[in-house]
Amino acid sequence: MNGKYEIQIYNNKVHYHLTIKRNITIFQGDSASGKSEMIRLLTAYNNRHESSGVTLISEKICTVLTEEDWEMRLSGYHDRIIFIDEGNSFVRSKRFAGYVKQSDNYFIIIYRDSLHELPYSIEEIYGLHESKDSQKYRNPKRIYNEQFHLYTASPQAKICPDKVIVKDLF
Repeated sequence: MNGKYEIQIYNNKVHYHLTIKRNITIFQGDSASGKSEMIRLLTAYNNRHESSGVTLISEKICTVLTEEDWEMRLSGYHDRIIFIDEGNSFVRSKRFAGYVKQSDNYFIIIYRDSLHELPYSIEEIYGLHESKDSQKYRNPKRIYNEQFHLYTASPQAKICPDKVIVKDLF
């Protein structure tokens, strides 16, 4: 999958609007910020569709991946947006990272810690915040807004040190 995808998940109490641009998107945040509620809504929709009271608007199939048979299920998923809630231990594994790297799916992962095995962009780490007008609407907000280089390939000015310390090799 390539490109940007808009996803809306809502019921009569809460509304999520997400824009997904890369294959791995991370959601982080404090307790009670609505991350797991988003997963619960999507799970309810997948289990009971319209009778769940949840509406899902997405041009791709959205699925929740859980600990149960995750490898078998993941190997059968293609061209989907896969949501994973925190608490699934497989997310930190090298085996899962291998599946993600070779997959044609997009992954939305809710996790509080760093996921060292996965190659995700710092620009795709989000938190959820409530709309100022209402507590019903939740929108993703970047946690890290911009990045900058700590080091450059060439120095900005000529460096003239007073002393140079070297280690004697003999």
